[in-house]
Amino acid sequence: MGIKQYGLQEIKKELQQINGKQAVEICLRMARYKKENKELLAYLLFDADDELSFAENFKQDIGLQMSQVPSLSYQAAKVLRKILKQITKYAKFTGSKQVEVELLISFSRNYLEYVDRRTSYKPLRIILIKQLEKTKKAIAKLHEDLQFDYNLEFDNLLNDAIQHLPWLHKDELML
Repeated sequence: MGIKQYGLQEIKKELQQINGKQAVEICLRMARYKKENKELLAYLLFDADDELSFAENFKQDIGLQMSQVPSLSYQAAKVLRKILKQITKYAKFTGSKQVEVELLISFSRNYLEYVDRRTSYKPLRIILIKQLEKTKKAIAKLHEDLQFDYNLEFDNLLNDAIQHLPWLHKDELML
């Protein structure tokens, strides 16, 4: 027999009934149990007020990690998946599609710069293709003005990718 699961509405009502000191204790206790809870709490407390600055700092971190991608295809794919997990997590933290698009475009640009272009390792190729498709879908969910700007940036990225990667063909992409 496990602990009873409560819905978000019930939890919200209960949280409204407790005082500030108890809420602080609950937050700290949650942060102790899971690394992701601690990271989310840190983001909400220190970085949530300036999402674009947070995205810029994280893009620099992505660039640093991408510059250290191993040359062996299997290991490179592993590192890229790890970076993508971080991107997904931080995009979820912000809850902003604009930040998600920024991070995905940054990842794709860094992929073009640092990953071996001549590789025949299919999983490594699929990583870029899936991210390009994911970026296009995320752009479609933005406000019209932002869509226009990001579509221009995405088209430039796509043209660079097609120019530099002999195995990438625009007609094969689901865009």
